[in-house]
Amino acid sequence: MIGHIDKEIKSFLLSLVDRTNKEKINTIIEKYSISITETLDNGHITTNVCMVAASILKLKPIELASKLVERLSLLGLFEIVEAAGPGFINITLHRKDFVSIINSINGNKQRYGESNIGNGKKIQIEFVSANPTGPLHVGHGRGAAYGDAVGRILKATGFNVQKEYYINDAGRQIDILTASVILKIISKELNEYFPQNAYKGEYINEIGKNFIKKTKVSYENLESVLGVQKLFLDSKNDDEKEIDAVILSLKNLNIDLWDSVKKFSVKEIVDSIENDLKKFNVSFNNWFRESSLGNINDNSSTIASSINKLKKDGHAYKKDNAIWLNTEASGDDKHRVLIRDDGRPTYFASDVAYHKDKIDRGFDKLINVWGADHHGYIKRIEASIEALGSKKEKMIVKLVQFANLYKNGKKVKMSTRSGDFFTLENLIDEIGSDASRFYYLSKQADQHLDFDLDLAQSDSKENIFYYIQYAHARICSLIYKYNKNAGIKNLNLSSIEKDSYNQCDELIHEISKYPDVVTKASNTLQPHLIIFYLRDLSQLFHSYYNDNHVLSESNENIEAIISCLSSVGVVISNGLNLLGITPIKKM
Repeated sequence: MIGHIDKEIKSFLLSLVDRTNKEKINTIIEKYSISITETLDNGHITTNVCMVAASILKLKPIELASKLVERLSLLGLFEIVEAAGPGFINITLHRKDFVSIINSINGNKQRYGESNIGNGKKIQIEFVSANPTGPLHVGHGRGAAYGDAVGRILKATGFNVQKEYYINDAGRQIDILTASVILKIISKELNEYFPQNAYKGEYINEIGKNFIKKTKVSYENLESVLGVQKLFLDSKNDDEKEIDAVILSLKNLNIDLWDSVKKFSVKEIVDSIENDLKKFNVSFNNWFRESSLGNINDNSSTIASSINKLKKDGHAYKKDNAIWLNTEASGDDKHRVLIRDDGRPTYFASDVAYHKDKIDRGFDKLINVWGADHHGYIKRIEASIEALGSKKEKMIVKLVQFANLYKNGKKVKMSTRSGDFFTLENLIDEIGSDASRFYYLSKQADQHLDFDLDLAQSDSKENIFYYIQYAHARICSLIYKYNKNAGIKNLNLSSIEKDSYNQCDELIHEISKYPDVVTKASNTLQPHLIIFYLRDLSQLFHSYYNDNHVLSESNENIEAIISCLSSVGVVISNGLNLLGITPIKKM
């Protein structure tokens, strides 16, 4: 029905001006809205088109509204069409049309709410991408839940979505991981020497134990490593230099063994990350390795060709034996180093090459889900995208604030380096994947989130996850008691259609809003809008359920009510599924 009204409005707008003002009409079309009303007090459908058109065309909104009301009324399709306020039009549907949404939902089932606004555009969303230096902790869970939910919502609205995890399997952090594992393996020979900045945690021991099951580890002489210990024994604030010296020493002792431990350790952790994410109902279409960008000294590699193009086009230059990127065009506060003065590429160089690779794969949009601490990184990446010949608008960065976990009223620590952290796997084991995802998504991603474990496990009204799931379970129970299945279709709705039973009206009005909510969540990349909507819908349902004894109604009313509540259940189920959460049928 909204589509039909929209078509009439556009025809009305074209009748207001001649062809020379068509540009103004296009501006109006871009700005006006038509949507389901917030409450039934204002009818079923509302539009602000007359207010928007009056402003642009320098006309009186009340006069425009009067003309549009007359035009829409003559169609005979609506019960009431009336002007309201400064240029709003409110439309009340005929009772049968209002109620028809029930059959539409029960007929479409899981497809209700889907659309094709994306029109098949290719979107890549890269998220999580935690360094493979340890298990995922609960701080990573928020980005995982957000990125996956955004991917699901975009797919449901007609986009061709690819989800990608970028594996940082090159660079210094991987060297620290490798050194940590080796030091644990040979700890007895080193009198338990373990630098402060090495990775701690039981998982390092486990990787070492698994490695020596397959490969023998022995060094002829460990004096160079012990020498590092002696050198830094009395040093203060030199922890970074100490671990770098240990890395260099271990590489020099046996580079083949080093490479073998490195490869094994990264695989162990990536496998662990992938398994944890599967438990979290998160999957990826592609796992992209930083190492696949190649070596800077190989001109055919992605990283070398990217840097060479920047130099050739005059965007990168040499200074103090280093290669710099001019990032002024994007508003960055200073130029950025791509290649250090010793010839080693920076992390930034790898990111430049990685984004070039993404663009070369032909995506229409790139969505990067980053931690909020990466805010300062946006402009330099935008500068590199522009310098490599694309538009910075192709990239969208969504920042996710860190999530603080509270258990028994105390904040849980989350430091991978120290080994003292609550893992994502711990969280899933304690409260389940569904409750975890729900609470990660319960607030706008760029806002701070305090995750209360005790609340998430409670069965109170304050636990919104429980409240929504309970609504779905109650509906399933009612349907079961009525001895029908959840696929009820085209039952007798006459008592609702005739308005002899109107207690379900607010529920019917609310479920008609769902497609707009999904569209808005897709356009804004905000999954929490679906949670807010499901909360409101569940509240309406519980209120209705508590005030009405459904199975005590007349047979005619019961059939209409069950059909209506079935459609409410479909909407709750669809909304939860879009968030990667399984609807519960029985509490």
